[in-house]
Formats: sequence, structure tokens, C-alpha cells
Amino acid sequence: MVYKIRVILDADEDIFRDLEIEAHNNLEDFHNAITQAFGFLGNEMASFYTCDQEWKQDEEIALFDMSETGSDVRLMNETFLEDVLTEQNPKLIYVYDFLSMWTFFVELADITEKEDGRAYPNVLFSFGELPETPPEKNFESENSTFDFDDTFENYDDLDFDENWN
Repeated sequence: MVYKIRVILDADEDIFRDLEIEAHNNLEDFHNAITQAFGFLGNEMASFYTCDQEWKQDEEIALFDMSETGSDVRLMNETFLEDVLTEQNPKLIYVYDFLSMWTFFVELADITEKEDGRAYPNVLFSFGELPETPPEKNFESENSTFDFDDTFENYDDLDFDENWN
């Protein structure tokens, strides 16, 4: 089976790539297809995240295990597209370069039969140019009550000992 997938940059303007890739490919293969389609070098850390219909992030699937002791993080080279991207769960979030936080919405558009003579993965359609820098992100929490723009005019309200050292 072949997955037709739209990968959309999280930005105000429309920037996306429509890719097709075989369902039995692993997520590292898909990561490589995305980086090539958008013109990245592919030498930065990246992760996919499972998510719900409202794009609420869930489980991480990392390119590498960066922990010292080995962890329970799923890895891209051990996880297959057909196991995480299905008709019932057609969405993923993809983050490339954790310092820049290029964030993409990944959505399964169609599942078709493999065509003889066609090479996969394949870029079907490209729309928009990638900007020089990633779009700004607003990382505010829904439950946040702390105002970072508020100045600390009265240190007595901060509840810590000035002479802590």
C-alpha cells in the first residue's frame, strides 16, 4: 500500500508538500523524505508525535535515543508508518531541529495501490517556499497564570531568601 500524505508547516502562510511513501517504510525513511522535500540538510534531531484529532500531542517517536541509560522512547527506525498513521488515526506532528522548532502537521490523505515503475518516496506536489527562519511559536499553557511580562518590582512577594548562598 502507498500512503499519500500532506505535510504542512505550522505557519500563517500556506507551505506544504504532498508526499507518497509505502506504508511499510519506517518513520526514519519518512523523516528523510520530509527533510528532502523541504530542503533541509537532515542533520538535526527530529521527532514525530502521535496526536488526537485536535492535534494534541501524545507519544514521542524520536530519531535517536539521547538518554544515557536507554529509555522507553520509541525510535523512528523501529516504528513503521502503517503502525502509527491509519485511517482511524490519520494525524502526526513532526518537529525538526529542536533549537529552531520547525513544526509540521502530517495528515494521511489517501491510501492507494503501489504503481509499477514508480519510485517511492515521491513528492507529488509542492506549495510555498520555506522561510529563512522558522515561524514564531507561542508556548503558553492553557492553565498558566504567571505573567512573564510582569516586572518584579517587589522582591518580597517572591517568597525566597535573598541570602540563600
